[in-house]
Amino acid sequence: MPNISESEIREVVNLVLNKMKASDTSDWDSTHYGPRKFVGVYSDMNDAISAVQEAYLKVRAMSVEQREAIITEIRRLTRAEAPIMAQLGVSETGMGKVEHKRLKHILVADKTPGTEDIVSNARTGDNGLTLVEMAPFGVVGAITPSTNPSETIICNSIGMIAAGNGVVFNPHPNAIATSNYAVDLVNRASKAAGGPEVLVCSMVKPTLESAAIMQSHPLVRLLVCTGGPGVVKAVLSSGKKAIGAGAGNPPVIVDDTADIKKAGKDIIDGCTFDNNLPCIAEKEVFAFRNIADELISAMLKNGAYMITSEQADALAKIVLVEAKDKKGNTRFVVNRDCVGRDAHVLLAKIGINVSSDIRCIICETDFNHLFVQEELMMPILPIVRVNNIEEAIELAVKAEHGNRHTAHMHSKNIDNLSAFARAVETTIFVKNAPSYAGIGFGGEGHATFTIAGPTGEGITSARSFTRQRRCVMADSFRII
Repeated sequence: MPNISESEIREVVNLVLNKMKASDTSDWDSTHYGPRKFVGVYSDMNDAISAVQEAYLKVRAMSVEQREAIITEIRRLTRAEAPIMAQLGVSETGMGKVEHKRLKHILVADKTPGTEDIVSNARTGDNGLTLVEMAPFGVVGAITPSTNPSETIICNSIGMIAAGNGVVFNPHPNAIATSNYAVDLVNRASKAAGGPEVLVCSMVKPTLESAAIMQSHPLVRLLVCTGGPGVVKAVLSSGKKAIGAGAGNPPVIVDDTADIKKAGKDIIDGCTFDNNLPCIAEKEVFAFRNIADELISAMLKNGAYMITSEQADALAKIVLVEAKDKKGNTRFVVNRDCVGRDAHVLLAKIGINVSSDIRCIICETDFNHLFVQEELMMPILPIVRVNNIEEAIELAVKAEHGNRHTAHMHSKNIDNLSAFARAVETTIFVKNAPSYAGIGFGGEGHATFTIAGPTGEGITSARSFTRQRRCVMADSFRII
């Protein structure tokens, strides 16, 4: 990987952000951020979709080897420019940690499956041969989040291109620069590898209106949404084939057979990775009463700071705000100014000043506390004491709210592990490791940032973005 200096990173970040903040987008040349041209960024969603349709037709005519050459170049550029995208993501959104975002980009580059994931199947019998191949949809419309903007775009691009599709993105409006940097990177890689100059596209100013155009456009054959429940619901209501990666609220159970010191470290490491932005991260802990004190002690030795119940209530009033739903009912939503912020920054909001070495805020609560019930995406971890495995499972399943996204457990008791896995029914179940092992970081298996629990695809990869086509030769070509 080439050395990239801090001054070079700052230069790229400042060029992008200063241009976006200073410009009136009504007369802004949407393909430029500062002096650098970003390829594939359009002012009109219809133009973007037309460009992607052209790209799809070109990719469709390519060999699998040519597609893989583009993906190889995407991986190379992602590794080389991971520090820039990491710094840009934090600078633009104010969320997460630069080093952790750099590691996430490396994970995407190294462990996102390519064309090797597209496998054909053949069946022969007395009546001949049937071949089933995984074919592209065509133009894929994708909605991406602000929490993992460039990581999601690059991960999706690799899988969707491997499957033979073209892709148009409607990124989260709070991560436009970071998202479009990633779109430009994919297009630069495509051109360098002999592919189309414009292979994936995005919007200069993504809006709900541009998303609606994308969802209803006749050329868009597949929709993929990585985001909150609102946008996932909209995509699933489109009438088209859709893949929805929705919210989670991953619980952790720690029983009295676990390696408690390791569990304490693993939970803090997972909960604080990129300041709890990954949707798989530990959000609430259910600890057996007889080991809870030891677990808390292990957490405190690994960068946690414990607050009182009164302080927890005060913090809850800051990080969660009241809102009205469409029916006029009051509900709580996360304060966007607090999402993905450092623990010491959050503590300062309630008058507690600690060093930046503090990674996580922990507190003991009851099951009904808002910290347990709401997905915060902040390094705040409530701990609920339980008496036995039955109580732990019952409460953990309730706290997960039926999202069937991710759950974790620290235990050496196979029966307990099996019982929780059966009861919670999550797409990802991590045993005795930090949460990020579930997406291949320190664990086996491929990486993804689109975890489709609501629609059932699970840990998405290239094959998730294909449709099956069957070719039948009756009464022929069986040679045994």
